[in-house]
Amino acid sequence: MLGTHGETAKLLAGGHSLLPMMKLRFAQPDHLIDLGRLAGLKGIREENGTLWIGAMTTENELIWSTLLQARCPLIVEGARQIADPQVRYRGTLGGDLSHGDPGNDHPALMIALDASFVLQGAAGEREVSADGFFLGTYATLLSPGEIMTGIRIPVPQPGTGYCYAKLKRKTGDFATAAAAVTLRLGGGHVEHARIALTNVGDTVIRAVDAEQALIGKPFDARALDEAARLAMAACNPVEDLRGDADYKRAMTGEMTRRALSTAYERAANPARP
Repeated sequence: MLGTHGETAKLLAGGHSLLPMMKLRFAQPDHLIDLGRLAGLKGIREENGTLWIGAMTTENELIWSTLLQARCPLIVEGARQIADPQVRYRGTLGGDLSHGDPGNDHPALMIALDASFVLQGAAGEREVSADGFFLGTYATLLSPGEIMTGIRIPVPQPGTGYCYAKLKRKTGDFATAAAAVTLRLGGGHVEHARIALTNVGDTVIRAVDAEQALIGKPFDARALDEAARLAMAACNPVEDLRGDADYKRAMTGEMTRRALSTAYERAANPARP
């Protein structure tokens, strides 16, 4: 159907991004292609140390997945902070990612988890890394005629701490600023760190310099301050109803600080949730 209708068609997953854009006349497709009956695009399973999540899996299904709760709780933590129950029953993981909105939460979670996306079109199937998939506001590596069919996530190694720290004005709102973090310790220092930032640029931002400031060093107040400072330097927020650029930049530092601190506590004390 995509091959037949081309750019005059839009894919309908959960509808929470597309339908508001249609109401505002930002999108005016001649055809809607509903993905809801494609059962193969749903599901959560583990295959040889890798989690596979179908693109049409809903936020609510992520939250209640016992497999994700046990093997990748960062996804559960992030999904719980998205919108409200009504949205989470309809909104899908693949729809959130494919839309390319810098305010969406899953891009940062996927980059923090080193995920990859399976894309399929008439020319076949390809797999691309989450880090680099998001090119700008509503712009991704998805080619015309392609759909995202699934997400692959390496199961985090034992002892990996995690956190998604999100500041928002009210329940259901997009983030004013947010940080997704995975952290692992070894030999008294930080062995692994991933930091990704939500809604403080024209797309999700991986704070590489902040990560490098932590790796190979003890996790202490000095390292935490430096990582927060570098995360602030990495972002490029714009003023809107959620605050001016300086406020958002400061909150980026605070969310990074909170996420790293929580991830460290979870890594150092893996028995705690």
